[in-house]
Order: sequence, then C-alpha cells, then structure tokens
Amino acid sequence: MLLTQEHLELKRTIANFVEKEINPYVDEWEASGIFPAKEVFKKMGDLGLLGISKPEEFGGMGLDYTYEMLAAEEFGAIRCGGIPMAIGVQTNMATPALARFGSDYLRETYLAPAIAGDMVACIGVSEPGAGSDVANIKTTAVKDGDDYVINGTKMWITNATQADFICLLVNSSDDPAHKNKSLIVVPTNTLGVSFSEKLNKLGMRSSDTAQIFFDNVRVPQKNLIGHEGAGFVMQMQQFQEERLYVAAMSIKGMEICINETMTYTRERNAFGKPLIANQSVLFRLAELQTEVESLRALTYQACERYSQGEDVTKLASMAKLKSGRLSREVSDACLQYWGGMGFMWDNIVSRFYRDNRLGSIGGGADEIMLGIIGKYMTSTQR
Repeated sequence: MLLTQEHLELKRTIANFVEKEINPYVDEWEASGIFPAKEVFKKMGDLGLLGISKPEEFGGMGLDYTYEMLAAEEFGAIRCGGIPMAIGVQTNMATPALARFGSDYLRETYLAPAIAGDMVACIGVSEPGAGSDVANIKTTAVKDGDDYVINGTKMWITNATQADFICLLVNSSDDPAHKNKSLIVVPTNTLGVSFSEKLNKLGMRSSDTAQIFFDNVRVPQKNLIGHEGAGFVMQMQQFQEERLYVAAMSIKGMEICINETMTYTRERNAFGKPLIANQSVLFRLAELQTEVESLRALTYQACERYSQGEDVTKLASMAKLKSGRLSREVSDACLQYWGGMGFMWDNIVSRFYRDNRLGSIGGGADEIMLGIIGKYMTSTQR
C-alpha cells in the first residue's frame, strides 16, 4: 500500500496529539481506572480525528478507510491498551452502521456530535450469555405505538459510564436468529437505562467498562438504524472495521514492548555482559519484530481491499487472529527478559501483557476467527 503525503500528514497529527495530550497522563488515568473521554474526544473532534472516513456532510473528512487504519496504528502508540480501544469504539465500532445506514435524522442527532467529540458512543452487543455467539442475544425491542420498548442487559460495554448513546443490537421480532435483529440508537439518559459500577478488569484499566440494564426503556422507532431485521448483517459489517482497527492498533503497542526491551537489555548486565549480547535474546527480539512486520503487511492488504469495496471478512479475521496471538507472544517473551522487573505492576511491558490478553477475546474470540477463516477456505474449494 502506497502512502500519500496526506497519509503522512495525518500520521504526524495523531503522533503529536498522542505525545502531547494523552501519553503524559496515561499513568494517572490507569491508576484511577478511567480516562476523561469527553475531554479527550472533544480535543480529537476539533482535529477531525473522530470522523476520518465518515461523510463530510455530517462533519467527517470523507476519506477512505486506509486513513482510518493508519490512525488506528498511530493510536497504538498510546502507552496502554484501554484508551486506543475506547477511541476505536467511538470511530470504528459504534458508528460505522450509523454512518452508512442511519437516517439523516439519526446522523444529524447522533453521528455529527460523535464526530465533533460532543457525544461519547458505545456499542451494545455482548451479553452475560452471549459474547462471541452474537445470534444468541436475548435483549428485546417490542413495538408499542410509535416507540420500541426495550428490555434486557448488555455486558462488558466499553465507554459505558461516560457514553451519551448506545448503538444497541436487539431482537425485534420472532423470526429466526439471523433475521430478527435490529440496531437501535438508545440515549443513555433515557428512563429505564441503568449501569453497574465500573467492572474491575485484569487489564485495559483506563477504559471504563460496565454492564448496562434496560428496564422498559422507550425510544422512538425513528431511532432504528436501517430497517428491521437487518441488524445482524449490519453488525457483521461493523465487525470488519472493528477487527481491522484492533489489528492495526496492536502493531505499535508490540513495537513499544520490543523497543523498551531492547533498551533494557542493552543497559542490564548479567554475568559480565549486557543481556542483549546473548544471541538468543537478540535473535528472539528480531524474530518478534519480523512477525510484527508480517502482521502490518496483512493488515495493510486487508485495509486496502476494504477501501476498494471488497469483502475482506476472511482477511480481517486473519489479521484479528494474528494480532491477538502475536500480542500475547510479544508481551510474554519481552517480559521474560525483564526478569523480576517485568513482574512489577507499573512496568510498561507488564501493562501490555495484561492489556493484550483481551485481543484474543474481544471483538470475536480466536475460535470464532478460525471458524470464519475455515468457512471461507472450504467454500472456495467446492
């Protein structure tokens, strides 16, 4: 994929923003268990960073998805996993269907403020009994007059406690599981919407995550995205962007682990010489960096094809699978070379060790990715 001057300018803008507005505060936000999403997103909105590929008529830049992917890669330089994940929810998980299929009313009311950084969005798909098994969700939306009445719960919702609206996947009919689902925009200040306390997670500490409850929540039927019954298909399309974002976001985090470990092993002496002087250490780090470059190439290829309108479900699933597994491998291998220092809570590699574990679970577990890839492989051989 060839990068234009415009691509490089966007990368520089984001790199500067991350260096000045986010990384100096990451340790503080990690310790407090939440980052100020409204404040950070407003600054991002002022720079146009929340609507890179969104329609210009609603405040976006209208650029193709290659720019979105490069942004995700640069956000991966944030020195934790929670904040780039929260940004990705706003840009690539909770708003793609709204931008593509939402009515002008919905896009003016919710998409435009999300792009401007005036609203925080979250995506409501997972439930206590339905994570990767999206078809098995139980939350319902029943028509009553001009409204939908929503009942159920959503679990592990990123940005939940700060969100202004939810892009909510519900069962809206008694049709079969893949045809009975709809996406509905639900403002979080609606009567009957409530939240648990922030969930106490292993990693992603600066990202607020909670369970959301819906008790006879009434929203107007005009808050439906697209048409009834199209929710499952639209969510599968959103997953393509989510998985590409996750893969791209993971790259620089892995490089941080490798580079910080290179520095440490140069400075740390053992048995009369720097650790890096041991060929096994240097070769292992070289091997890991080679794997990261392979993931970058795969992600760039998938993104370029997606921007050209191709179905990249197989490639996006491969990139997501590889990024989750490689992130775990890189952080684990690097932590080993830090010895006892690597087992300290505030070590940057131990932070990524905790954060990266989610990569093989969230957005579709490894096993789901393998199932998708296998399905595409067998279908091409018939």
